[in-house]
Amino acid sequence: MRAFPLTVTALAAALLLTACDDGGGGSGNKNSSACEIGGVSLQIGSASVAPAAGDTGEVPVSITNQSTPCTLDGFPGAVVSADGTEHKVPVLKGAKAQQLKLAKGDSASFTITYVRGKAADRSSLAAKTVKITLPGSAATRSFPWSYGPIALKGAEPDAGVSAFQQVGD
Repeated sequence: MRAFPLTVTALAAALLLTACDDGGGGSGNKNSSACEIGGVSLQIGSASVAPAAGDTGEVPVSITNQSTPCTLDGFPGAVVSADGTEHKVPVLKGAKAQQLKLAKGDSASFTITYVRGKAADRSSLAAKTVKITLPGSAATRSFPWSYGPIALKGAEPDAGVSAFQQVGD
């Protein structure tokens, strides 16, 4: 009997198509794949470096999509490393994530804001690198941290990452 295997095959295909539905309705042309570190160019721009202990600095990070359309949905990740230990940079208080769809060539940015600590002080983190991650991906990209020590609030860096912002049109 061929009717049974054909029915099962049709049912399986329908279930697979339903599982792929993004639930958003519309034209079905939406691309919900997360942006990947390997598919974007990632740069740390000219920073507004905190000049002295207690001052606030800002480090802009820009992302330009180099491949197929992708989505930034959530917050960027930043981890600073010092003396073999890693410290996750929290999201800035009050920041609200927005979903950004990036076509090839589109750009977005976010900012790492930090309070400068005192050099060689126990209440400061002598950061050497910062690792960046994108939401929905575990891949990282490391950059040197050359903006001075970061003050600590308890055991955490006195720093934060902002939400993504669309760059350009």
